[in-house]
Amino acid sequence: MKFPTHGLYAITQTDDKSIDTILIEVEQVLLGDAVVVQYRDKRPQDKLLLARELVKLCHQYHVPLIINDDVDLAIQAAADGVHLGKEDGAVAHARQRLGKEAIIGVSCYNSIETALIMQEQGADYVAFGRFFPSSSKPLAAPAEIKTLHEAKRVLTIPIIAIGGILPDNGAQLLTAGADLLAVIGGVFTAQPKNSARAYGVLFE
Repeated sequence: MKFPTHGLYAITQTDDKSIDTILIEVEQVLLGDAVVVQYRDKRPQDKLLLARELVKLCHQYHVPLIINDDVDLAIQAAADGVHLGKEDGAVAHARQRLGKEAIIGVSCYNSIETALIMQEQGADYVAFGRFFPSSSKPLAAPAEIKTLHEAKRVLTIPIIAIGGILPDNGAQLLTAGADLLAVIGGVFTAQPKNSARAYGVLFE
């Protein structure tokens, strides 16, 4: 499955939620026109079961399911790809294990240099952030909007912005050069379908 060129990149919110609740919420976000779903879960239990169910659900809507951090889980769940942070291994290693068709994304924080290296190594997209205060990653280093301007100038792969993004502040990131907006709480905290559609308006 190909990685989309623009749209809402929804990241699961799993804390203190049952598998059934997570699946219901993800389907609502898919109905709200999310174009990518990333499964992010810091709990050790039931990861494989939930990952496999999310793959099936996302594929019903022709949307790729990306696994956060975990190449092994991506393989076991037959997910569409993996998102790598700075301590999650090299793009080349993930590519070797997942295959040439897999989607591999990389967090680049606020570094254009890192993004250029990741692009050269074969990443399918790069992510910058956090751009605004974020409850999901409150200690993450801030990224500058000017980084998006420079990224758009020098990169040829899709650019993701992440971190505290809401419908009322996302437009400036798209104008600066982001192709997709990655969101957790903004879509999953309340009314996921309507929340997702509020972001979708930004791409029209």
